[in-house]
Amino acid sequence: MIQLQNVTKTYLNGAKALIDVTMKINKGEFVFLVGPSGAGKSTLTKLLYREEVPSRGQIILNGKNVVRMKPREVPYLRRKIGMVFQDFRLLPRKTVAENVSFALEVIGASNKEIKKAVPAVLSMVGLTEKADIFPDHLSGGEQQRVCVARAIVNNPVLLIADEPTGNLDPETSWGLMKLFMDINRRGTTIIMATHAWDIVDDMKKRVIELAGGRIVRDEEEGAYRNEA
Repeated sequence: MIQLQNVTKTYLNGAKALIDVTMKINKGEFVFLVGPSGAGKSTLTKLLYREEVPSRGQIILNGKNVVRMKPREVPYLRRKIGMVFQDFRLLPRKTVAENVSFALEVIGASNKEIKKAVPAVLSMVGLTEKADIFPDHLSGGEQQRVCVARAIVNNPVLLIADEPTGNLDPETSWGLMKLFMDINRRGTTIIMATHAWDIVDDMKKRVIELAGGRIVRDEEEGAYRNEA
């Protein structure tokens, strides 16, 4: 599903965000990326959806070489990837349904497809009754669920979540994680960068730890910190 081979990312100022990273993630896995701020987690996720390109190394995603893609191929790659961010990034002048619909409109989905897909995904995230509400009338947890609906409405093969619980209270965070687990059970691969040690420790999923741009730990059923 995802393969990184000897990936290094060096920025123009000489800072090395990732150094010789090699890893493989299989289809349907749920993986936590952990590590201190500046460890390289966000850079790694940006490489996967090609907001950044590596300075060296290869990235294969769903059989495609991301590094060698031509610019016109990148939008097609991103159609297969859902993104959930800490800061929601909702369109304030669009309703819940319109925010989710927009994700389909930009890829040229038909009105028929949109009318079928949007209610289905809003039902999945528990927001059917909020379809005509604007984002500023929603709680933080509800806004994040809109983001999830928008991310999965196109049935992505990969869902990347970058600190999705960072602005949520503990109870709401666990509600979001239950939603992620449901999405994962349906076959979507999930990569979640997080500092939420309690969630990582409780869920016992695969944990990849970064430090100084390198992978320092890769454990099945891992914890946030290595207790060894």
